[in-house]
Amino acid sequence: MELINHALEFETRKMRFPTTSDRIMAAREAKELILSLNEVYKKTKDTKIMDIMKRLTVIKQRIEKRLKGKPLTA
Repeated sequence: MELINHALEFETRKMRFPTTSDRIMAAREAKELILSLNEVYKKTKDTKIMDIMKRLTVIKQRIEKRLKGKPLTA
């Protein structure tokens, strides 16, 4: 499956995003992959696809955490 190969390639890609727009693009790509894999998972119930989705979700959360930045303290 091309979708699974793309997800695995995204997962192994170097996660260094120098600009905010790069981070936003990566978070959106991760979200798109997760939702697409979810549609396939609904039909096949393959546990490997669920594991890929979980790993991508962790990566996406890390990217989004970096986007939000440090909380300001008063």
